[in-house]
Formats: sequence, structure tokens, C-alpha cells
Amino acid sequence: MPQVKIMAILTAKPGKTDELRALLSTLAPASRAEEGNLRWDIWRDQANPDRFALDELYRDAAAVAAHRDTAHYQNYLGRITDLVDRTALLLDPVDAA
Repeated sequence: MPQVKIMAILTAKPGKTDELRALLSTLAPASRAEEGNLRWDIWRDQANPDRFALDELYRDAAAVAAHRDTAHYQNYLGRITDLVDRTALLLDPVDAA
């Protein structure tokens, strides 16, 4: 099975940037500790400090499913809609190093 990349662009709703950053900062170490996780990074847009990018890489689709079943992801899912406008991409490799 190929690795799976998830990229998400999260733009905080007005007044929600600090809350979003705190939520992502608690999610990062728990996500990185998952067995099937290969990468889980938070990036902040230089042009718009209210916009963040999540860069996630998983061993395979089963690892993504396991991630989505965790308590920390479920907590994130329950809170994120109130904090951001979100675009998420679930990607398969074409030519990745």
C-alpha cells in the first residue's frame, strides 16, 4: 500500500487564531506518536498569520483510519468547525521522494 499524504489549509475565523494554534499544538505530539505516522507538521502562512497548513504523512490508508479513530483526532474534529474555514486534501503519491 502506498503512503498517504494529507494537507489541510486552516484559516482561523475572526478572533479564533490563538485558540486554533493551541488546538493544533496539542494535536501535534499525539499525532506524531501514532505508529503509522511518518510526519505531522504545522506551518503558518507568512502573508496571513490567521492561516495554517497541516502537512501529514502516513504509512498507508490503515494508518490514516487509525489516526481518525484516536481520541485526540475526535476532539479536534469536534472543535475545528467552530474555529476555521478548512480545505483538506487526501493525496496519493505520483512522484514523491
